[in-house]
Amino acid sequence: MADQRSEKFKTPDRAGIPDTTRAHVAEMEASRADGVWVKAAMAHMLVRTLGRKSGKEHKVALPYWVDESGCAIVVASFAGADFHPAWFHNLADKSANPELFCRFQHEDFWADAVILEADDHAKVWEALTTDRPFYRDYQALTERRLPLVRLVKTRAA
Repeated sequence: MADQRSEKFKTPDRAGIPDTTRAHVAEMEASRADGVWVKAAMAHMLVRTLGRKSGKEHKVALPYWVDESGCAIVVASFAGADFHPAWFHNLADKSANPELFCRFQHEDFWADAVILEADDHAKVWEALTTDRPFYRDYQALTERRLPLVRLVKTRAA
């Protein structure tokens, strides 16, 4: 994984994120090639959720960071918007999504989504933003605390 500290990062246009995500998901479902799974020097994963209201399947491509326990951490930043992204609301609803399907470049599995709180959030935030400082910029754009979600593997897919 590339070190973000030395790489210039371009914040995506929020209005374009849904279309970009749909195209990225389609690429991820069609290929396991490096160019599909690593963008802006960050490994990406595909997460499937069920809509908490609609019950429909939703897929999202997300950059992830690996914590000291080896688990993927995703940030519900939506580029610093004042509201959480829809995928976060869906995965936070345990009645709709007791487990999440996670596809990585070389592995698929089911996971439990653990929303980090208190000291765990602070510790992971410090390490993650040391590597990916642009998340601090996103945090400065909004009053909401950007959620961190640890994806803990529960079983093979």
